[in-house]
Amino acid sequence: MATEKHSPSGNQIVITVIEVIGFLLYSLALIVTAIYKACLPSAYQHRKNINGKISLITGGGGGLGRLLALRLARLGSTVVLWDVNEKAVEETVGLVKGVGGKAYGYKCDLADKEDVYRVAKKTQEEVGDVSVLINNAGVVSGHTLLNTPDHLIKRTFDVNVVAHFWTVKAFLPKMIEKDNGHIITIASLAGHIGVPKLVDYCSSKYAAIGFDESLKIELENQGIKGVKTTVVCPYFIQQTGMFEEVNSKFFPRLKANDVADRTIDALLKDEHIVIVPGYFRWCLPLKLWLPWSVLSHFISYMLPDAAPQHQPNPIVQIKESEDSLSQKITNNSLSASISQNLDTKGKDL
Repeated sequence: MATEKHSPSGNQIVITVIEVIGFLLYSLALIVTAIYKACLPSAYQHRKNINGKISLITGGGGGLGRLLALRLARLGSTVVLWDVNEKAVEETVGLVKGVGGKAYGYKCDLADKEDVYRVAKKTQEEVGDVSVLINNAGVVSGHTLLNTPDHLIKRTFDVNVVAHFWTVKAFLPKMIEKDNGHIITIASLAGHIGVPKLVDYCSSKYAAIGFDESLKIELENQGIKGVKTTVVCPYFIQQTGMFEEVNSKFFPRLKANDVADRTIDALLKDEHIVIVPGYFRWCLPLKLWLPWSVLSHFISYMLPDAAPQHQPNPIVQIKESEDSLSQKITNNSLSASISQNLDTKGKDL
């Protein structure tokens, strides 16, 4: 018996055409809005107020985490610092309190799920509900894949991305309940482009970027509008104890202060993705169009060896920058607008 073929009716075709046109018009409106916001002078862009909010930073014992803590304190946020190095956390807490901020420090092994949940519960009981979560902690080994011990590969993934699952699961429920919160993922440009001797590191950062993007879409699909996510993808940073020996022929390593400024700016403006330096945003699409031979030659030429040769103590390295920042914060009230800080682009705080 021959099956009947059902052709779409005229009404169905009209409805489909209307839906497609509506989708295209709405997409165009979103693009125009995004362009308008991007072109709007910084002084006129809306920035949210995080005064009185609780901000948690993993890897807060030194490096970028410490600089972020000092900036958040300046904005009136209560800062919670997690790090596996208890002494380093205590030093950062002291710096924040020294400039009039409120800070709490906890030792936490992010590679241990149970420890993450334990410290998260303790944080909520002793400090309160976290409104801003910055997954900043990161590790790097810097060997070819075959020369990287299995336990270091596991550690890289546990700290650089798997821990994000545990911290977000610990704090996201309260953010959803209050319809207010912000989750920031500190990833890397190495999460967009593979680099020799950083196979495990690059892979973990690719995963971190995917984590942020998937979480963002999941929240939006559930109609949760008050919880924002941001992924920050910086080039190699100075003064973090991770990439001190990395040298490129044309692209100098970033200053940790500049990355901290850009991260706080993105937090206050609810930006989705941040590339530092910004001009790399326009280079990344070329990856999809260039022949592999050209891309490989470019990476090998620009970064002949991105692996860290040694890892100096980042706490000692950034002391001068922190002392400078602390002095500036001391001379200004904690409620001063961050825009005063952001207008000094290109300068170390």
